[in-house]
Amino acid sequence: MRIYGPNGTTLGSSAGTTRRTGSGGFSLPDMSSAAESRPAMAPKAATGIDALLALQGIEDPVERRKRSVKRGRGALDVLDELKIGLLAGSFDQGTVARLRAAAADLKSSSGDPGLDAVLSEIELRVEVELAKVGQA
Repeated sequence: MRIYGPNGTTLGSSAGTTRRTGSGGFSLPDMSSAAESRPAMAPKAATGIDALLALQGIEDPVERRKRSVKRGRGALDVLDELKIGLLAGSFDQGTVARLRAAAADLKSSSGDPGLDAVLSEIELRVEVELAKVGQA
């Protein structure tokens, strides 16, 4: 394996921008030629923003599970409100609207197969109650 470069085994040519003096002393390259040869470039801020947005889109499985449990409990609470309202003889359209919203929220997956099975059973019960209310 050959390594090319300043620390490699082969002798490299010196860079064209540095000047060597005959006295063997150290000298800096001419700053005017270096400034003219390199055009100004805008920073790549868009890739940084894209990366941040992509990181925000990544969901933590624990947080997703917590949200799914919360949606399931909310749907069960609305089912209880509907049951209590029907037993009391008062039928509230607001409860039906909340039940429809709860049914729409239950469609997303939690990532946990057991929890998804329970949520699908809750969703089925919500759909049955909505069908009953629609027939009455």
